[in-house]
Formats: sequence, C-alpha cells, structure tokens
Amino acid sequence: MGHRIDDVMKLCCELSANQQIKSTVKGSGKGAAAAGGLAFAGGLFGGPLGIAVGGAVGGLLGCWLTSGQFRPLPQIIMELSPQQQQKLYDDLMAILGDIQWTDLAQLTALVTGNSVLKQQVTAALIGYISKELQAEVHYVD
Repeated sequence: MGHRIDDVMKLCCELSANQQIKSTVKGSGKGAAAAGGLAFAGGLFGGPLGIAVGGAVGGLLGCWLTSGQFRPLPQIIMELSPQQQQKLYDDLMAILGDIQWTDLAQLTALVTGNSVLKQQVTAALIGYISKELQAEVHYVD
C-alpha cells in the first residue's frame, strides 16, 4: 500500500509541475499592507520623497514577511505529513477508482492520457490544497 501512496503523491507532483502550479500560503496581504502602509506614512511625514522611501522600506518589509510562502506545489506535496498524504490519497482514489497500475510511469501514462481524468485529479488536488491547507493555488504564466 505504501508504494501506491508514493505513486499517487509523485503523480500529483508531476501534474502540478507540468502545469506550473504554485501555492501561496494566505498572508500575502500582510506584505501588501506593509508596503502600502509605510508608503502612506512616508507620504504623511515626508511628502513625495517620503512616499518613495516609505514604499521602498515597506516593500522590503513585505518581502521579508512573506518570504518562503510562495512555493511550487510539488514541494508542498512532498512535505505533507503521512496523515495528510493519506487524506489526499483517499480523495484521489475516489476519482481513480479501480484503476490498476504497476509503477509510477504506468499511473502517469493512464492519467495524462485521459484528459477528463487528468482534469479531475488536478481539480481534486487543488481542492485539497485549498481546503485542507488553506492555501491559495495559482498557475504561473
């Protein structure tokens, strides 16, 4: 059973890497608030130059507050606890049903070769990440 969970986790990594999906842990608003707030405060105290200085300092503070929160989805998947992996596996097996596979290559071929199945697995993965981890998921352009 363990190798099946590993196969499904690696399938999720493969699908999210191919579609360049990243996850943003909620809290990126803190960075925006820091940048905007310090630009506003700088404008109050220093006029136009204060806006520039406050915006620059706020931008750096916002960057520091949100560092490490924007990560590729494959990295997040591989860092899931065993319990989280089991929950994701259960969710995806409800979609995969009785599909039989012998290794990761075969599972990947079965899922990527069926556009409907691929879309359902990807949607379930994104739903899990959004609901269980309270993360925002977006596609990189």
